[in-house]
Formats: sequence, structure tokens, C-alpha cells
Amino acid sequence: MDKALFIAMTGAKHNMMAQTARSNNLANANTTGFRADFEQARAMPVFGPHHPSRVYALTERPATDTQVGNYDHTGRPLDVAVKGEGWLAVQGPDGEEAYTRRGDLNIDGNGVLRTGNGLPVIGNGGPVVLPPGQHIHINSDGGVAVSTNAGGGDAQTVDQIKLVSAENMGVTMEKGADGLMRPRDFDDVLPADGLVQVDSGTLETSNVNAVNELTNILALSRQYEMNVKMMKSVDENAAQVNSVLRMS
Repeated sequence: MDKALFIAMTGAKHNMMAQTARSNNLANANTTGFRADFEQARAMPVFGPHHPSRVYALTERPATDTQVGNYDHTGRPLDVAVKGEGWLAVQGPDGEEAYTRRGDLNIDGNGVLRTGNGLPVIGNGGPVVLPPGQHIHINSDGGVAVSTNAGGGDAQTVDQIKLVSAENMGVTMEKGADGLMRPRDFDDVLPADGLVQVDSGTLETSNVNAVNELTNILALSRQYEMNVKMMKSVDENAAQVNSVLRMS
């Protein structure tokens, strides 16, 4: 069987993987604080005892676009947006600390402060737990204050949202399958950074460019069709060769 069939097959396979990443970005274009994923594949020659005339597709380690999205003012006291570079610390589904930019916070029936997708927000000593029947105010440094009146005249700080900065630590962040960010090649959790600030009553939008993602999806679809046509051409050529051999 002609090796070109395998070359076209690897190209189609990686086109499908790239389509998955781009489609996920497009699906999260309206998700608060979402960070778009990059996809990339490159041609790699196959070396061995033969002449390296075959080139296969190789997917490189994907990365995440950490550019800041737009800021929308909501006026809701529990909405927070991280200013510039930085992350909110949350408790991931595995119980370990992870990081996100999603700031649409809520308080559940037990008083636990959670993100819009239900993850507990980490404070000084674990998840932030607030007393019932209080007005909540979140300061620019992440301090969570409660008061008995909407004006906040008697506000008292009861906890501190953990804000971290990977850039100031010189650490590279990578996104997990759960959509949360974690430090790469760093075995410990990031320490709280007092320089990171939040803006209360504001939400950061997704940094996904919907037009760009749709354009890439269409381009990848054409590439996939081209690889499929190549596989069909190889199959037709193989059938013609076999026909010639039978005649001989």
C-alpha cells in the first residue's frame, strides 16, 4: 500500500483535532473570562534507513491565548474582573487549587462563594464562606466585606479572595481538560500576590474572536476534504496498479 495513504490520513486526523479546539473556542465565545485555545501542527520528515522523502503531520503542544478580554460594567456587587494579568484561585473538581478569570460569583445555600460554574473561591484558609443575610462588598484587593446595610457604612472584612500572578512568578500557565489554568513545571500552588487588583461590578468577557474562529473552521474543513480526496486518489491508483498486475 502506498505510504501516501498514511500521510494523508495523519493530515486528516490532525485537521479533526484542530477542528475540535476551534469549535470549543467558538462555543465559549460568550463564556465569562474564557481563554481561547491555540492549535498547531507542523510537517515532520520521517528519518530512518531510507531516504527521508515522507513527511507526516505532528501536533505540537497546544497553548492558550492569555490576552485580556473586554470589560463589561454590570453594577452587580458579586461580579469581579481581574485587572490586567492575574488569576482568581478556585477549588477545582479534583479538590486541588486551580486558577480562572471567571468572576461571575454567587453565594450558595451554605454561604460558600462560588464562580458561575459552581467552583468554590479560595480565600485565606480555604473556600470563602460568608454569613447569611448580609450585604457583600468586594474590594479592589480582593477583600470580602459584609455589612448590614446596602450602603456599606458598617462593612467589615471577613475574608480575602486569593489573587495570584503567574507572570510575576515567571511561571507558565496551561489549561487542563476541565478548563482551569494550572502552573506548568511548578509543583506547588502559586502564592497570593498583593499587586493583583480586581474591579467590582464588572465582568471580563471571553477573548475569543468569533469571526476568526469561524474562518479557521472553514479553512480546516477544506484541508480535511483535500486529505480525504488524496486518500481516494491513492486508493484508485492502487486499484489500477493491481489491475495491471493481474493482466500481466
